Amino acid sequence: MITAERLTKRYGDKTAVDAIDFTVEPGTVTGFLGPNGAGKSTTMRMVMGLDRPSAGSVTVNGRAYRDLPAPLHEVGALLEAKAIHGGRTAYNHLLWMAKSNGIARRRVDEVIDLVGLTDVASKRSGGFSLGMGQRLGIAAALLGDPGVLLFDEPVNGLDPEGIRWIRTLIRSLAAEGRTVFVSSHLMSEMALTADHLLVVGKGRILADTDMNDFIARNSAGYVRVRSPQAGELAERMTGQGWRVERADDGAMAVYGATAEAIGDIAGAHGLYLHELGGVQASLEDAFMRLTEDSVEYHAGVPGAAHAPDSAADQTHLTPAGV
Repeated sequence: MITAERLTKRYGDKTAVDAIDFTVEPGTVTGFLGPNGAGKSTTMRMVMGLDRPSAGSVTVNGRAYRDLPAPLHEVGALLEAKAIHGGRTAYNHLLWMAKSNGIARRRVDEVIDLVGLTDVASKRSGGFSLGMGQRLGIAAALLGDPGVLLFDEPVNGLDPEGIRWIRTLIRSLAAEGRTVFVSSHLMSEMALTADHLLVVGKGRILADTDMNDFIARNSAGYVRVRSPQAGELAERMTGQGWRVERADDGAMAVYGATAEAIGDIAGAHGLYLHELGGVQASLEDAFMRLTEDSVEYHAGVPGAAHAPDSAADQTHLTPAGV
């Protein structure tokens, strides 16, 4: 378990982490999300004792990292995959770590095989690709078979097979009862991996909740409808107090109604339906809505000043019936 209490980190007059409280529980994958500069990496570095808090505390299983008698047996982390001695082979890098923490040599062979680096174990890590470096960093995190694991951008540089592999690995580690804390900017992957979310912005906690609740609270789902009698159906639906908006393809997005209720209205008035289904907003939609005021730098896209930000936003175009 990871526990932070009023955890704070200042660099001069800049507050990177602002008195945050959170707990990362065992048995679940906790996703750590936030825009660039939100304080995610700084927080993870404080968990690992690489940065000293300006105030507050963060502990692993009730102890500060520096007080753990055998750190690799309790905590494993992938923070900087390429932060290794490029002149060492993958095998010797892991062997050095193992000897420093009283870990048997056979464990080195096990983790090298687990991450798929057996064929390059005798090669110097300085020549590794980004994806191979990630795999070596994951092997190092798993070396002591720890109960607490931190991964910062674990899929960075991995190919599709590697991404699926790390997703499956992370979920299996949590299923074994381990504490798994994962930071990533890849929303589509986080949506498939995390059970719980911790979202930060400008060094503060914006949300601490499970995945489904986060999406439901920070995005608007709707019902997508297409009908050859769209004008009349739109009038019937707005008469019920539902908000109806039309997309470019002629479909309607209906807010505040269920698909069943819309079907009943159409049936009662003899109106045909060619499409009727609920649309759930994505994790990316919810994240963007929640953190829009926490983004430090907003870049423009040529020709996209009025373009919708997401699939869900494509319905916010023309009111039906206009």
